[in-house]
This record gives sequence, structure tokens and C-alpha cells, in this order.
Amino acid sequence: MKLNVYLSGEIHTDWRDQIIQGCQDTDLNIEFSSAITDHEESDSAGDILGEVLAGDKQGFWRDHKSAKVNAIRTKTLIAACDIAIIRFGDKYKQWNAAFDAGYCAALNKPYITLHSTDIIHPLKEVDAAAHAWATDVDQVVASLKYLCK
Repeated sequence: MKLNVYLSGEIHTDWRDQIIQGCQDTDLNIEFSSAITDHEESDSAGDILGEVLAGDKQGFWRDHKSAKVNAIRTKTLIAACDIAIIRFGDKYKQWNAAFDAGYCAALNKPYITLHSTDIIHPLKEVDAAAHAWATDVDQVVASLKYLCK
């Protein structure tokens, strides 16, 4: 079985690389995709569309344009994936990850959440719609290996 796996969420650790590496050591047929994980590159995605409006001191329009450009990539990759892995880190609130989980649920795309036990409560609705919840990368890799059998 071939799987197209979308990796969503927290960008400040190497969890994506760990999952990809864990799956490369086998003959699994998995293709991975992700949002742009370079923070500055993602934040400036809308800059290619020209200058923001004069007087935008808080950066609303720059963020708005960048969010829309990034959404083209995110929506396209989530729509094309077979399963998503959605990571919620401990340090930052990942509103975008929660949005991606909701988008997966709306599209009836299965997803696995990846987060520690200390944030179970704030993620209860996100986890309720997930097909699985993992607390570490090894559990995700084991799940993907099982799914590819």
C-alpha cells in the first residue's frame, strides 16, 4: 500500500525528520508533505504579491496575504493526502494545527494527533475526531508501518 502522509503542526523541533527517518529505514511506500516550516519564509509568503497597504502598522495585511498564499499549499496537500499527522508541541499554541485537524475532519481525512499527556484537556475535541492519538514519534512510525502492511 502507498500512503501520502501530510505532516502538520509544530515547527520548532525535528519531529518531522524523525518520522521520515523512521519510515525510510524500511521498504515502506510513503510520500511525505508538509507546510513550509521555515518561519520567516512562511510569514513572508504574501510578500510576492506586492507591498502592503500604507498604515498597516500591526502587520494585519501582510499576515493576511501570507496566510492566504500558505492556505493554497495547505489545502491542496491536505486534500491530496491519505492521512495527516498533526503535532501539537508543548511550548507554543498551534492554532494552525487545530485548524488543519478541523479541515481534515471536514474532508473526512483520517488523522493522528501527536502530543504529550499534559495537553489532553485543551485538545479533547481535536482528539475526539482523530483516528488515533500518539504521545511520541515512535508510536506514529509504528502506526504508519502497520498501515502500509
